[in-house]
Amino acid sequence: MDVFKEHINVIKNSNFDFHNPDNFEEQFNVPRSKKEILLTIDDGFESFYYEAWPYLKKSKIPFILFISTEPVGKKGYMTWEQIKEVEKSNFAFIGHHSHSHEYLIDVSNEEFILDINTANEIFLKELGYVPNLFSYPFGEYSKFMKNYISKNFKYAFGQHSGVIDLNKDKFELPRFPMNEKYGDLKRFKSIINYFPLEYKNIFPEEKQLFENTNPPKFKIEFFKEQKNLKYINCYSNEGKTWEKSETYFSDFALTIKFREPFKPRRGRINCSLNDNGKWRWLGVQFPIKEN
Repeated sequence: MDVFKEHINVIKNSNFDFHNPDNFEEQFNVPRSKKEILLTIDDGFESFYYEAWPYLKKSKIPFILFISTEPVGKKGYMTWEQIKEVEKSNFAFIGHHSHSHEYLIDVSNEEFILDINTANEIFLKELGYVPNLFSYPFGEYSKFMKNYISKNFKYAFGQHSGVIDLNKDKFELPRFPMNEKYGDLKRFKSIINYFPLEYKNIFPEEKQLFENTNPPKFKIEFFKEQKNLKYINCYSNEGKTWEKSETYFSDFALTIKFREPFKPRRGRINCSLNDNGKWRWLGVQFPIKEN
């Protein structure tokens, strides 16, 4: 909590506003003149209710709490009574985080749909509605999963790092993780000052990699308005070793020649750009299908 409070103070002292998710859909396609911080919490652990919730409630800091319905009420998790108490506040919003919180990318398409529908029924029973904001468990999704979620929700969040801008895909929105491992104050101060590295498209669209598609044929198509692309640096963890990527540019498109296939469970690519003193960032995550 001490570190978390320091994070909040850094945001306040940087004169950034906290984004109220109540305005998320209305303002998503509106260019922002000032950066806003969107706070999200996954899983609904009991520790959130007893530690963070009183502080957020007192300060009226808006947030999304993504809930998986199966663990609710079990040891270490919030109860529905606690979730309802949080949800009553006009700055707290409940998001959908599946039913089981299993590695849903490993199950069949039918099992994935069943898991989502099971959670829908429970949300409807307990809250009276199905949340329209979704967070992929572990940030993992296949093209099928993303397409299904896009037909049943308004927005979906992954766990690949980056800054949301109006060009980002509404169903693979980035987030920077902040936890015991990645939440130190120095990193946090850097992250909140990042700007989005905007792009037209990222290929392949299918993020799940199989033996015959690993490593992927990776390409980012940038907008012609983006300057200083020659200063971009990308790092990737193929072979479970983080190294600077071998990048190539042609007609505002970046491709990467990977050293070897990515290793399970996840492949990652992070790219940063010093754009006249503005640091821009984007991240990509690839779930790896194990043999």
